[in-house]
Parts: sequence; structure tokens; C-alpha cells
Amino acid sequence: MTVHLRYSVLGPVRAWRDNDEIDLGSPQQQAILAVLLLREGTLTTIEELVDAIWSEEPPRTAAGTVRTYVSRLRRVLDPEARRASPAIESFSGGYAMRVPSDAVDLGVFRKHLARAQMAQPRADHAAVAAALRDALALWQGIPLAGVPGAYAAAQRDRLMQVRLGAQIDRIAAELDLGRHAEATAELSVLVAEHPLRERLRELFMLALYGCGRQAEALATYRDIRRRLTGELGINPGADLQRTHQRILAADPALSRQAETEQPATPVASAPNQLPPDLSDFTGRSGVFADITDMLAQGDGVPVVAVTGMGGVGKTALAVHAGHTIRTGFPDGQVFADLAATSERPTEPYAVLAGFLRAFEVAEEDLPEALSDRVALWRTILASRRVLVVLDDARDSAQVRDLLPATPGSAAIITSRRQILDLSGSGWVKLDPFRPDEALLLMERIAGSGRIRAEIEAARRLVADCSCLPHAVRLVGARLVARPRWSIAETAERVLEELQVQHRPVEHCPATGVPFERGVRQLTGEQARAFRLLALPETQEISIATAAAMLQLPEAHAETVLESLADVHLIEPGRRGRYRYVDLVRRFARHLAFNVDGPAACQGALARTSHSGDDAEISGALRR
Repeated sequence: MTVHLRYSVLGPVRAWRDNDEIDLGSPQQQAILAVLLLREGTLTTIEELVDAIWSEEPPRTAAGTVRTYVSRLRRVLDPEARRASPAIESFSGGYAMRVPSDAVDLGVFRKHLARAQMAQPRADHAAVAAALRDALALWQGIPLAGVPGAYAAAQRDRLMQVRLGAQIDRIAAELDLGRHAEATAELSVLVAEHPLRERLRELFMLALYGCGRQAEALATYRDIRRRLTGELGINPGADLQRTHQRILAADPALSRQAETEQPATPVASAPNQLPPDLSDFTGRSGVFADITDMLAQGDGVPVVAVTGMGGVGKTALAVHAGHTIRTGFPDGQVFADLAATSERPTEPYAVLAGFLRAFEVAEEDLPEALSDRVALWRTILASRRVLVVLDDARDSAQVRDLLPATPGSAAIITSRRQILDLSGSGWVKLDPFRPDEALLLMERIAGSGRIRAEIEAARRLVADCSCLPHAVRLVGARLVARPRWSIAETAERVLEELQVQHRPVEHCPATGVPFERGVRQLTGEQARAFRLLALPETQEISIATAAAMLQLPEAHAETVLESLADVHLIEPGRRGRYRYVDLVRRFARHLAFNVDGPAACQGALARTSHSGDDAEISGALRR
């Protein structure tokens, strides 16, 4: 029997099993659930959960208490353990919840926002207003009401700003439909709550003028100008000044109201399954231009594949590109996480079911055979312009049946390895950030003023993160959670964590999570090589040294090295030599000391003395 769970965060945190509401327990337990839901399937470490609830003053037993809360939540969410996988999944050092977007009211809210955005280029004001009314109807008061902690407070403020933005866009659409009288009363309340918000003032002026209340519209402008100049020392913005001038001049265009309010014309289903774009997306301008150029090719079906090491930002780039170019694919954008680096990669049969449902194929009409699903999918795409985004692909067999087959549509694929037998695709290799890009990302997360105040310490910190976006983002989030820490203190603590070799594997630093997923896909021989070859202190390692350390013939050692380079756990250097990114090297050494043991590590290092590359062991044997 399938259990259907759904959740609400746009008000008090609530959950339902089928139609029965679940008692979620104490406010702190609700806070844990809220954090996991808002992180949307990404790993949340125990330390982050402790910070979210107790901020600067956690109790001594905070980590144990968090585990207790998670255990209780699992029991109440599924007391009979009828789900194929737990509602809250455990990972190394933390937890994650993989919840379908339509099972959380925030996810449904975003879908309605996407409907509104799709209608805006057509100037379909009725459709925009209807979609935003549906979105705002989901709100049940203050988001995360009653949930304690600094994290909930920050998210509460963010969500309230998102709600206000949707209200403003809905009212603007209503005014475009000539509904001035209805908007006036609502705007008067919002203006009182947000007296310095210029867009609200502008809409209020338009609503008043549309109701024949020109004098009150001009008085509203005088009031906001007086407040801005008196309190902030600035003049009203250009848009507000322009609207004021139009009202003064009695611009006839402002008086034209919709003669009849036609209902929105039904449109064909156009799904938008892309995950949310990162508001602080940084860098990648050159690579991004390459991707958009390849997708704009007029011949055939353009397929762009992004490859690179774990944590380098492949998914973020693909999603950002998808959002940026989606107007070129008006019939929809579909997204699938193929989970190649998980224990259970997603099979094409299941992905096709989701894609077909997105185009309103009823459950009972889904073909049973894979070949029939592929045929139906290609038939649907034949007359449409659709963007297909496939994240974390394993091989060509996993993606080939999901790709469009006729011109007009396009696809973006991300993968740890380059899929050589995927014909017709253009490959983009993603490298770690340049230092200036990494520093800019940290500024956008933690605040420019804070970073610039300790710029040299910040540069050292991003260097310790090897300029990998995943690691920089984690460290930036730690700075936000620790507002009293200096940058130098944070850098010292992060470096100390990264250098602790003998920490148990299950307590591996969170920065190593993307690499851990990659290692899980290796054979035993490859994994051993990845661990042991990280031990020497040099920047590069030769084939001869690798052969000696691994006790393999050089030809075999080169094959193993190339297999690790294929999945970007190491990078090829000069001919016959390979190197680790520093953060990956630290992770590999962490595994070596814990999996192989100190004696095996010392033995592997000692064998390098026979490789003709003695310099490579000098520092490592002294550790």
C-alpha cells in the first residue's frame, strides 16, 4: 500500500499522510523538518541542523538531540514503514529529504509562478493574474509560524518577500485588465505596511488615477518623495517619476481600461520542471556562451553535455542555462535526475513515465513496454519545441531513449564522465572556479562588506576550498551561520577539519560528499588507487610511481589512472603524469588512512623509492 505524504511550510509547518494530519511534535522537531524540506533534497549536515535550531548557544547534547528528532520524525511520517525508502534519508554526517515538488505547498506555489512567467511574454494578463491568485491562495498566514531558530527567521523573511513579489505582480496584471477599483483597497493596505516600496506606490497611483482620483494619486507621489528625501536622502526612481509625469499630463493611455474582461484562453500544457535557479549564480560566462551557442544551432537536435568533477557546479550551470534560454522552448522544459552516482540510478522506463505525465498522458494510458513509451515520447516532441535536461547521467544507454529525435527541441546532459558513444553531442568540460570567481561567490553568500574587510584571509579560504563551487558554498553558508566568526578564524577551522586524516569515514567533511558519490562508482582496484596515489607530497604523479605504489605493471597502472581521469577524480597533466585537485587529494588521503590503514599507506609510499621518482616520497614519509 502506497503512502502519500504532503507538507506545508507557507504557514505553520504541517504534514499529512494521505488525508490524515500528522502530529509533528515539538517546535524544535518541526524546525528540523522545515530545514530539510527547504533544502529540497540536498544534504544538510548535523552541524547545520544544530545551527538552525540553537544558533550560537547549542546544548552539549545538541547532535544527539538532532538524531533523536530525526528518528521521531521518521516514525510519525511513516509509522508502519510502508515506504520503499525512508522519508528522511541518512547520509555521511547528515540527512536529506527527497520530496516531489508537488508534495510541498512551496513547490506548488513555484509551479503557479512558472505558469505566470510563461504567460507574461504573450501579454496574457488574465492568465498571469489567475496563476498568481492560485499561488497566493496556498498561503496560510506567516510562513514557518512558530518554528524557532535563526534559520527559520531568515527563511521566514525570504518567503514573505517572495509572497510580496507575487502580490505585486498579480496586482499589476489586474490593473492591466482595468480592475482599478478592486486593486485600490488592497494597495492601500500594502502601502501602509511597506511605505518605502516604490513599485507599490507606483501601482497605487495608477489604481487611484484609473478610478478618477488624480489628486490622491499625486498626493501619494508627494508623500513617497518626502519620505525618500527626508529619511534616505534619495530621489524617487525613474519609473516612479515617469508615472508621476504621465499622471500630471493626463496621459490618455493611462485611462484606457479593458472594454471586456475575457477569461484566459486555455493553452496546451507546457511543463516547467526545471529546479529553481540559483539567485547567486556566479561566473562561467565563457562556458555559458558556448552552451547557448550550441543549443542555438539550427540543424538537427542540439545536445550539450557538461562534464567535470563532483562539486564543480555541473547541475547549477545546466539549470541556469535552462532558465535563461527557456523562452526559446515555449512548449516546455522537462528535468530528470538520473542519479548515476547514487546507489539506485534512475532507469529510462521510469523517467519516460514522468515526462509523459508532464504532457498530460493519463496514468492508464502509459504504455507498458519501454519501446512504446519511447515511441509515444518522440511523437509528443515531434510537433513541439521542448528543452530536456538530464542530470547526472551514467552512460548512453540511460539517456539515448530520453532525447528528442526531431528538430526544434534540444537537450542538456550532465555527467561525471564523458559519454563517448553518444553521437551528435557537444561536450563542455567544467573546471573549478578561477580565484576571482570563487571570491565573488563567497561575497554573494556571506556579504561583500564582510569579505572585503578580510580580503586576504578570504582569498586563502577559497584557495583551501580549491575554488570548487560546492566547497565555497558550504563555507560561505558557515560564515552566514556564524556571524561573529572572523574570516581568518573560519579559514583556520576549515583547514583543520580538512587535515584531520583519522576521522572515521562516516564523519568525513561535508566538502567531500560529491567525491564520495564518485568513489562509490569505482571498482575495488580503482578505489584503492584513488586512495593511495594521493599520499605523495608532489603536485603530479608519474605512471612509474603509480605502478610501484600499486604493485602493477606500468601499462596496467596507466589504464587505472586513465579510468580515474575519465570520472575527473584526478586530472591529466603533462604526458604520463596526473594530478589531484587539492581538496580531492585531502579527501582521498582521509579515505586511505581510514580504509587502508597507516601501515598500508606507509608501505605504498616506501615502494615509490623504486620508481625513479624519489622526490615524491620525501615529505610524505616524514608525516
